[in-house]
Amino acid sequence: MIKLYFETLPVLHGAFARLESKIEKPTFIKRGTYHVFRYEKQSIEAAVIQKLARVISGLHASLILLRGGFVQELGVIFRTLDEFNEDILFLCQAIQTGEVTDLHRKYLESFYQEEFDEPDNPFLSEQKRATIPRKKIHAAIANMPENEMNPSDGKELHRTLSQAYSGYIHGASVHIMDIYGGNPPQYHLSGMFNTPRINASIDDAWNYFYRSLISVMMVAFSFHEQELLQELYSFRHYFEKQSGRTEWESPEKMIKKIKTKKPQQ
Repeated sequence: MIKLYFETLPVLHGAFARLESKIEKPTFIKRGTYHVFRYEKQSIEAAVIQKLARVISGLHASLILLRGGFVQELGVIFRTLDEFNEDILFLCQAIQTGEVTDLHRKYLESFYQEEFDEPDNPFLSEQKRATIPRKKIHAAIANMPENEMNPSDGKELHRTLSQAYSGYIHGASVHIMDIYGGNPPQYHLSGMFNTPRINASIDDAWNYFYRSLISVMMVAFSFHEQELLQELYSFRHYFEKQSGRTEWESPEKMIKKIKTKKPQQ
């Protein structure tokens, strides 16, 4: 499966280059006594490209961590990819419909805000950044008309995924204990090779590579890049076939099964 992941990265790189070329380039501007790159037009499209850059960079990082056996740190990357892919879907909806809501505007204002209003003196900067609650992004995605899942279940699914990986970021005990075990039991501080966690993480990575591929397709559709979109459809078919996942259960049926499954005693 890892070989397939490495095959995917050049495809995403090529798509990114074509999509990035559709918007203006960042400008090298002066802030305080130093220069930085910034987008002069703080557009939704530029925000999407920046989020997509983090998605592809994060996928690269995930493979490095996976090959090193660092599954805890891999969980942190997966958690960031969850948010980046959600953000892309949320922002692309505004591009496709032409409807920029108050939530989109607040999101962009927070996204583009400078970290320090006094660039040469962080100590004197107020550093007040408005935070958009993740549950509002989840609700906006769940309420998209093309969503196959009812909004209530959609929000709950996103919340569950978000919470599942938050423990890796914040160092919750139940997550940290994943690196404890063996004979004799010990903390695995140099990676978890030769443990069941590796195969589980390889399987889990499939979801992130596939979802990220869908995000790139969403951006191509939003940017009216039909030729690129068709190429990505072809690669998605190849990705599904190579990984043996070509048949899909409807989200509604899947959620219904989860809801009716009795917890183990």
